[in-house]
Amino acid sequence: MNPKVDFFFAKEGKWSAEMEEMRAIAIDCGLTEELKWGVPCYTWEKKNVVLIHGFKEYCAFLFFKGVLLKDPKGILIRQTANVQSARQIRFTSVQEVIKKRLVLKAYIKEVISLEKSGQQVSFKKTPEFPVVKEFQEKLNKVPGLKAAFRALTPGRQRGYLLFFSAAKQSSTRIARIEKYIPHIFQGKGLND
Repeated sequence: MNPKVDFFFAKEGKWSAEMEEMRAIAIDCGLTEELKWGVPCYTWEKKNVVLIHGFKEYCAFLFFKGVLLKDPKGILIRQTANVQSARQIRFTSVQEVIKKRLVLKAYIKEVISLEKSGQQVSFKKTPEFPVVKEFQEKLNKVPGLKAAFRALTPGRQRGYLLFFSAAKQSSTRIARIEKYIPHIFQGKGLND
């Protein structure tokens, strides 16, 4: 156990008992405990394996390379449609964590084997992400926008494409696009 992570588990919260149990399982599997992104993260030879996080309705083990796991129990969940690699196992009680203890250990051991083998997740390339018609129209009509967008890093391009496509209404997509065109011309991403 890493003393730098103790404060996370010392906080009183809705999922305290569940997270303590998940911590014990991860440590018992020989993983190194670290604090990343403000939550407990467990690594094997400096490679992220699993992290613990809590939400309003559940707490979860998040496997970074969960998409590569065999998942014979069918318990891995894709958090959102845009998540390519990570998969969660969700819990709403400490009894659920205890009941799945052996399964969780098996999944962690499988991820360690994947890391040992060097297997990598095959991610979608930026050109494979859909471009909403409202943004495509702007790319075609606004001089220099296409070149400015292509000059962005692939991550910034994906960020915009996902953000624009997440809006359900055309009017919202148009408003988002109009707002961020100046940022694109400045070479900035959504959060820059």
